[in-house]
Amino acid sequence: MDQNLKHIVIVGGGTAGWMSAAAIAKIIGTQNCKVTLVESEQIGTVGVGEATIPPIVEFNNLLGINADEMLSATYGTFKLGIEFQNWGKTGHTYMHPFGEFGRTIKNVNFWHYWKKAYDLGISPGLEHYSLNWVAAKQNRFLRSGGVANSPLSKVPHAYHFDASLYALFLREFSTRLGVSRIEGKVDDVHQDTQSGFITGIKLQDGQVIEGDFFLDCTGFRGLLIEQTLKTGFEDWSHYLPCDSAQAIPSEAINPKHPYTVSIAHADGWQWRIPLQHRTGNGIVYSSEFASDEVARTTLLANLKSKALQDEPRQLRFKTGKRKRAWNKNCLAIGLASGFMEPLESTSIHLIQSTLMRFFAMFPRRTGFDTEMQHFNAQIDSEMDSIRDFIILHYKATEREDSELWKYCRHMAIPDSLQAKLEFYQSGSWLERDKSELFGEHSWLAVLNGQHVHAKSYSPLVDSLGNDDLKILLRDTREVIAKCATAMPQHEEFIRDNCPVQAP
Repeated sequence: MDQNLKHIVIVGGGTAGWMSAAAIAKIIGTQNCKVTLVESEQIGTVGVGEATIPPIVEFNNLLGINADEMLSATYGTFKLGIEFQNWGKTGHTYMHPFGEFGRTIKNVNFWHYWKKAYDLGISPGLEHYSLNWVAAKQNRFLRSGGVANSPLSKVPHAYHFDASLYALFLREFSTRLGVSRIEGKVDDVHQDTQSGFITGIKLQDGQVIEGDFFLDCTGFRGLLIEQTLKTGFEDWSHYLPCDSAQAIPSEAINPKHPYTVSIAHADGWQWRIPLQHRTGNGIVYSSEFASDEVARTTLLANLKSKALQDEPRQLRFKTGKRKRAWNKNCLAIGLASGFMEPLESTSIHLIQSTLMRFFAMFPRRTGFDTEMQHFNAQIDSEMDSIRDFIILHYKATEREDSELWKYCRHMAIPDSLQAKLEFYQSGSWLERDKSELFGEHSWLAVLNGQHVHAKSYSPLVDSLGNDDLKILLRDTREVIAKCATAMPQHEEFIRDNCPVQAP
């Protein structure tokens, strides 16, 4: 008997639903496995995710999507990293740039050489050794300069775009590939009485849609994964206490900087994301330490351009994850699987990552317990490592000017994060597990940016004399500065490649 999946049903649209539909239609196809997406225009989506990280480029390439067409349709701009203001202490700014700092020398990571030189006073700060950082602060951007053995050979980047428009773009893409879209609200979920597997969903108009496997893209409510299958939730709010956000668009800013801005305030932190036609803004905060009105006042007082609506949109959330992302014949995607606050722009990435892992262990209709357990272990590991990286931003603060920052500075942290901190502080050691999203250079950017200092560096660095060390770092800075200067202005690149088309 043929045990291959014949019908995959996606419940919920938005970014999660249509990324799922597009990926399934492109990778698996719709000829041998029918794909149906059910969504209701009456049910809103969160729709404020405007920033991404570099793997989104790979996702679009995998689907065969023309990046310039997508960016034009979504009012998109480019992103070289994230600038953090006031996180280490008030008045201090640093950047988490995509890509590497310097280059590995004699099998020793670059930052060990920089650490020695900086402590000797013969090198400026770490920011001079990242092409993305230098280019971003000059508002420059280039995908690739096509220059071999040069930092310009590949410039790691991501996008800013209107997530609602991205979902619509993927909706058109998916339906052209044969995905069926049904408009309707789910009234009931049918389960097999013995196995507990989901067998179908009943809509309010009485229509029943049966399927072999179901993707839950219903957002925070987790209609299938939680309300039906009672999977359970692991709460991380004791590590990440922010549980509220307010979002409001404002007029476009110029120049449009090629990076996301995260500004820490006494009550929480604010994002600023430049799109071609407007600016995305919002504030993330803890209701335990700040009222909605205080957060609203802080947000509106710190807009760089005129607000495009009277009041911010209110959001509530709880940071954490489902105890199993894949339970029976249901896979939770996006917010249905858990929530990681948007500090490092990981929400859309987690949709993509979950899908790619699912394809790597794609199941038949039954007998997939081993694959499911392995998949869930991988998701747990990735979520835990991202959680630790985000906690680091809060924990590694010198601020004591509000109850929020006092709490974060002195809170207990996971053992896994504590071990990473101790390892780094001992001798500038950074080690990345292959399953982690954020690598050594990302951890270095935040640790150094928030003044977590190492006691020493690799003794192998001492094999290079101080004069040679000084010359080496000077030459590295000069190459990076020259490469940045060769890049066009960000707005010029947008105008020449992906401007929004007039209606």
